[in-house]
Amino acid sequence: MALKEQITEDMKSAMRAKEAERLSTIRLLLAAIKQKEVDEQIQLDDAGVINVVDKMLKQRKDSITAFEQAGRDDLAAKEKAEALVLQAYLPARLGAEEIAAAVQAVVTQVSAELGRAPTAADMGKLMAAAKAALAGKADMAQVSAAVKAALAG
Repeated sequence: MALKEQITEDMKSAMRAKEAERLSTIRLLLAAIKQKEVDEQIQLDDAGVINVVDKMLKQRKDSITAFEQAGRDDLAAKEKAEALVLQAYLPARLGAEEIAAAVQAVVTQVSAELGRAPTAADMGKLMAAAKAALAGKADMAQVSAAVKAALAG
């Protein structure tokens, strides 16, 4: 079953179970998916849906940080609950060691393409290659940190 179909089925089960918070989050997700499809006039595959979920999850994390700094624990708790629902639709994330190994492979590949060791000026090329290799599998903030560490080391 495609991920989008799974999300739709989860929405139906949340309606039946009268899980208002979960239903609300799933509806937001489906609306974001539909908006992306309409804007770009495409049908999203699983990778596209994962990108939408990733984007929404990043928004939730940013909101949680802002609400906690402002002392709004009630709103932060709501965002955390939404983040938990969204995380269920992401594939298992890679660990720090796996990310470092994947980034090292990307650095080796980019080094071969450039004919020299990458420098800080090549950060964009490295991130583009790492994003292509690790999209949906890893948190891009961790990938960015691993790329910076590889460039420094």
